[in-house]
Amino acid sequence: MDLIKILCPTCFEVFEIVSPPFSEIPAELDYDCEVCCSPLIIDLHRNGDEMTVQSRALSN
Repeated sequence: MDLIKILCPTCFEVFEIVSPPFSEIPAELDYDCEVCCSPLIIDLHRNGDEMTVQSRALSN
């Protein structure tokens, strides 16, 4: 089980989520911050053997 560090774009706190299988990326996850509960979108993309992660507030 791989964990991904996520930076909340609202409260700027870091929390971790379980990574989806690499075969399911690219993916867009609808998630709530585990610290402030603000809704956000987590975008996961593949670049060769690496994964890039971006988080954005749902209102953006």
